[in-house]
Formats: sequence, C-alpha cells, structure tokens
Amino acid sequence: MRGGLMQLRDGFYTQRHVIGALVIRELHTRYGRDNIGSLWMLLEPLLLASAVAFIHASNDTGKHGAGIRIVPFALTGYMVFIIFRAIVNRSESAVEANRPLLFHHMVTIFDLLFTRALLEIIATSGALALLYGLCIALGLADFPGRPLRLMAAIMLLGWLSFGLAMCIATGVHFSKAFSKFVHPVTYIIMPLSGTFFLLEWIPEPYRSWLGWSPINQIFEMVHSGVFESYDSPYFNPLYIVGWCMALTLLGLLLLRVLRRHIHLN
Repeated sequence: MRGGLMQLRDGFYTQRHVIGALVIRELHTRYGRDNIGSLWMLLEPLLLASAVAFIHASNDTGKHGAGIRIVPFALTGYMVFIIFRAIVNRSESAVEANRPLLFHHMVTIFDLLFTRALLEIIATSGALALLYGLCIALGLADFPGRPLRLMAAIMLLGWLSFGLAMCIATGVHFSKAFSKFVHPVTYIIMPLSGTFFLLEWIPEPYRSWLGWSPINQIFEMVHSGVFESYDSPYFNPLYIVGWCMALTLLGLLLLRVLRRHIHLN
C-alpha cells in the first residue's frame, strides 16, 4: 500500500513538471520572446472582449430585466465562451504541431491537449478579471453576486471543452474533412449557447430543448453567478458533471486509439 502511494506521488510529481515544461514551450512557440511576449496571452482575449463591452456600453440603459446590466452580462458571456471556442479550435492542431515531443515517453497526447486547455482557461479568466474590475471601477458593473458559482461554471466549461477537445483531436487525425467543420460549428453554437440570453427569456418548448444542452446550463450558472438578482432554476450541476465525465471517458478511450495510429518518423 505504501509503495503504491509513493509510486502515485512520483507519477504526479513527474507529470507536474511535464505540464510545466509544456506550458513554457507553448508560450514561447505561440507568442515568442520579443516585445511583450507572453503578455499577449492576456491581451488577446482582453482586446476582443473590450470591443464587445464598448459596443454594448454605448447601448447600456441600465437594467435589462431581473436587475441585469447589459455590459457585465455581455462581457462575462462572451469571455466565458472564448474559453470554449479556444480550447475546441486549438485542439485540431495540437497533435501535428507537437508531434516531435511524442518521442519523449513522458509526454502524451493528453498532456499536449491539457496544456493548451489550461493556458486558455488561465489567460481568458485573467483577462475577464481585469476587464470586469475595470467595469466595476467605472460604475458599469457590480461585484459578482455569487463569485464561487461563477468560478465553478468556468471550471466546468473548461472541463467540458477539454473532453470535446480530446474527441476532436482524434477525429481530425483520421479525417481531414472533419476539421473543416470544427470552426463553423463553434460559431453556430455561440448564438444558441446562452452566451447572450437567459433561458427564462426563451418561450416553451424551445426553452426545454435548449435546457438539455450542458453548455446552456453552464451559462445559466455563469449569469446567475454574476447577478445576485437572477437565481436560475434551469441548471443542474450533477447533470453538467455527468456530461463532463462522459466526454472525458470517451476522449481518453479515443486518445488510446489515436496513439496507436501515430507513427513517429
């Protein structure tokens, strides 16, 4: 028993260093070391979200039902969706771009995908915190009513996106045509995901149909986490976790198949 725990501890220690090294490599590869370098990790989503917040700020007339202010509503919805879109879209190139690293036995396809997902969550969450804090200072937003729920929703969306990323990475390897659908589908999902609406605004039976989607339920968590006046009855954390676990299990099984078909020349 003691030997098994020691082996498990050593395994976690090794993987922690592998992930750390991959994070540094990904930062240098993606952003380089010149000019502001890795700060682009924060500035990239920050600039995109700033444009969205500015557009909505010009039309902000105060509250939009249920005590919801339009600027923080649009800002948090868009920034959280960026996490989903970035993790999913970057998964299609993760294996090919890092194929030489698979020569090292300690590096796995799971590590490559996990590293990219982790970077997207950290970068976009950091940008969201900075921009939301600025909105609070300017009087455009109030402090989140349920910050723990908001953070839990972001983590769940990251988990769900990572599970999808493993499935997509496998699909792209076996079918180049599959990759052509990844980006368009993410854009189609955006207006249906709850990024810019609440489920209570949607009439039946469409509300029930959208409510089956774990992404819509996660965005209900996001919006109810931001606005204390909106306590959504349209999400179930256990249902969301069930989807995350199912996609993770499927993704892990697909990665085992994928690893057997990757030839290192």
